[in-house]
Amino acid sequence: MIFGLFRKKNSNQAIVTRQYEHLTQAARRPLFYSDMGVPDTVLGRFEMLTVVLILYFRRTAQSARSGQEIAQEIIDYFFEDIDHSIRELGVGDVGVPKRVKKFARMYYGRLESYASALDGGDVEALKAALRRNIRPDEPEAPDMAALATYMIEAEAALKGVTEDQIATGAALLLEPQPMERT
Repeated sequence: MIFGLFRKKNSNQAIVTRQYEHLTQAARRPLFYSDMGVPDTVLGRFEMLTVVLILYFRRTAQSARSGQEIAQEIIDYFFEDIDHSIRELGVGDVGVPKRVKKFARMYYGRLESYASALDGGDVEALKAALRRNIRPDEPEAPDMAALATYMIEAEAALKGVTEDQIATGAALLLEPQPMERT
């Protein structure tokens, strides 16, 4: 029985890795940084990965059990990735768990505020939450309307992702579009 659990997780590893790569690639799309007000910094990239993961997890919450299991393994993989990244930045072993917990609190706080705004269809609340999280110390921060619109459109597009795509790690997020210049 217990060995079956390990085998199942190992069999999901290729799926989890493939899906996580799709999600990180989605979070790194240049338009988020050039046109949508996200700073191209370590924290800016964390914020975009958080946005992408939240959209993915909102979709997989409606999935069959296997999709939810894969989603849980992806969140575990995400926090392992954060741990690894913190270590690469030179933080010693003693400080890593404390920083990972901080990032976990940040992630779950964003999940709550973005989900609340998305559930209520409240674009203004979503823009405010994005601005508060992505540009917290900038009184003249860029408007987050383009990113909020992207999130709403991406979430709608994810509803069309099939269970098979989720089960095989092939769920892709909507490609962001350039902002119209006036």
